[in-house]
Amino acid sequence: MKFAEYNNDHLDRTLIIGTRGSDLALWQANFVKDRLAENNVAAELKIIKTQGDRILNLSFDKLEGKGFFTKELEEELLAGTIDLAVHSHKDLPTENPPGLIIAAVSEREDASELLLILKDCVDVRQKMSLKYGAIVGTSSNRRKAQLLAYRPDLEIQDLRGNVPTRIDKLRDEKYDAIMIAKAGVSRLNIDLSEFHVEELTPAELVPAPAQGVLAIQTRENDQELFDVLQALNHPNVAEELAVERTVLKLFGGGCHLPLGCYCRKDGGAFQVFTSKADTGEDFPDRLFLESGTTEGLAEKVVACFDPKRKFPQSVFISRELSDQSYFRKAIEKHGTTIEARSLIRTVPVINKLDPYILRDIDWIFFSSKNAIEYFFQLQPQLPEHIKFGVMGSGSEEMLRLKGHFTAYIGIGIDAVDVAREFAKLANGTKILFPCAEGSLRSIQQGLSADTKIIDLPVYETVLEENVEGTGAEILVFTSPSNVEAYFADNLLEPGQKVIAIGKSTGRKFDEMGTKYTLPFSPDEVGLAEAVFGM
Repeated sequence: MKFAEYNNDHLDRTLIIGTRGSDLALWQANFVKDRLAENNVAAELKIIKTQGDRILNLSFDKLEGKGFFTKELEEELLAGTIDLAVHSHKDLPTENPPGLIIAAVSEREDASELLLILKDCVDVRQKMSLKYGAIVGTSSNRRKAQLLAYRPDLEIQDLRGNVPTRIDKLRDEKYDAIMIAKAGVSRLNIDLSEFHVEELTPAELVPAPAQGVLAIQTRENDQELFDVLQALNHPNVAEELAVERTVLKLFGGGCHLPLGCYCRKDGGAFQVFTSKADTGEDFPDRLFLESGTTEGLAEKVVACFDPKRKFPQSVFISRELSDQSYFRKAIEKHGTTIEARSLIRTVPVINKLDPYILRDIDWIFFSSKNAIEYFFQLQPQLPEHIKFGVMGSGSEEMLRLKGHFTAYIGIGIDAVDVAREFAKLANGTKILFPCAEGSLRSIQQGLSADTKIIDLPVYETVLEENVEGTGAEILVFTSPSNVEAYFADNLLEPGQKVIAIGKSTGRKFDEMGTKYTLPFSPDEVGLAEAVFGM
């Protein structure tokens, strides 16, 4: 957590910082106090108890964003008994009371969520490593809706209290696991070694608007203090939060809808991830939008969730889907029909593995679920020290089913970027690449010359012949081979739109001169986001 550097020697009074009394609130207030001291400004704390600290029988969704944790601090600000208040930004209503402003926002702490699991409740073969039917503690409907979308077998129970209290309740085995924001754990430097920890990124489980950011609130007419606090302000963070907070406001401000919204700037583009459901029990809609400017971006997000909008009547995907498929549930929720069929077949190319090939191997990297499936059919005897890398969350999930954790998960649609990140971990080691015959070798090409690379083709792809076309409004292609198989006998019909998983699939459409959409992530959540945004 950082603030901007700024030197100020004009303020000659000792500021009074209003704060709640929890461990986390005190950490936040002292953090601000210390940053002010670095800028030659003295401050002291005043602890104020809020309604949210007194009411312990309501879920956080009925408290957060409605002023339950902020009202008393704001009243003292207006009364002049404190000079500034430090808040978790996500606790603030979308509009300041008359006479108050947010003078500064901190740098954003990692907005990821942590799933803390009792070690005897871990099952690596399940998504998120949590055993089937586990009891998860959270009072957030936002978290509940997203968790149940991934794992409908889970039982969600309310969990209240400050961060250490909630962790103590897990320690006392009142739950099998709890969900908690990573920011609070990081700020309090809490030791989690007794638990199994699953980290869910903002792209996987969308956080609350403004999660991980501190807000410093002052009186609007205190220009001298406002000027001083610019030393602590991060305008780039404020620009991103403006999108999230506008989305929240347009959806009704502090209502208890299960709403997650996260905006970040990546390169020159603003990326917005949004999750919204009607209740904690309902399957959420997911959306990913990207724009070169924040102007009108929140309005575009909200427009996609308009209940009056027209959804596509039919979607084709070049992959079989189970009844429990995330993508199937997300699409059929709105009455859209799905035609799911693969246009290719895969067959093994070897039926026995030379045990010598695994000698001194440091890493095994899988670029696809098929590579995992065919490799483990060979019943390899793996060294204990071996580490696994995978391309995408789908491959990570498949590897879990085989009973193994991943040490590296390549997230995103660009294999070049994934190769660059993997190389930071694996350059100079010995790596086995189970793969398809004729693999593009995108990851291998990004590794250094002193890295020992062993390619092991374990399957090949066979295109189906005489593939029947489809009249679906949206066509989703999951591999370059599926594109080749479909367009050997078919053309796009007028009005049909195309989604391509991954840049290698997209390049096939570039060759054809066909417009297409790339989802943010090459998995079923990313596909659902892409269809929902069309």
